[in-house]
Amino acid sequence: MALPKENERYTYTDYCSWDNDERWELIDGVPYAMTPAPSRFHQNISGNLFGQLFNYLQGKPCKVYHAPFDVRLNTGTNDDTVVQPDLLVVCDSSKLDDKGCVGAPDLVVEILSPSTARKDKLIKFQKYQQSGIREFWIIDPETRTVQVCTLENGNYIISMYGDTDTVHVQVLDGCQIELCSVFAE
Repeated sequence: MALPKENERYTYTDYCSWDNDERWELIDGVPYAMTPAPSRFHQNISGNLFGQLFNYLQGKPCKVYHAPFDVRLNTGTNDDTVVQPDLLVVCDSSKLDDKGCVGAPDLVVEILSPSTARKDKLIKFQKYQQSGIREFWIIDPETRTVQVCTLENGNYIISMYGDTDTVHVQVLDGCQIELCSVFAE
């Protein structure tokens, strides 16, 4: 199939037929082209956080994954939402299949870049909240801050952290993330 067109709605089936040379996300049927490769600092942050989560999760049922990794959020309805967060943690292995995660992960992390910040902070924020993702982190490399959104009664409660803080991961009992190590270059 040709690449998606603006002003048309698509499903996961359509998404699977698109050219694999380009990465896309699909949110409520609307396609969003993924930007070119992220910056080196973005990749540093992703790798550093992945390492801390991976080490903590050794021998535990939860698993951490990094982009590109498809997360299908609307499988029970229109099957029209596929996102690729920078990092995610899934504790229920029944949500995993050969193509990614089906349903809400326990933790999702988005690392902002100039071209994705608006989508991550507005569109994905709402979608993640609606989908019941229990914890959502928005990492801003420019300000070296982390916004942690914890789901309570269907709404996110937001806490802010700086690059010298330690964050207690609410969905992973006993897991603490040292942000100085996350932002280390």
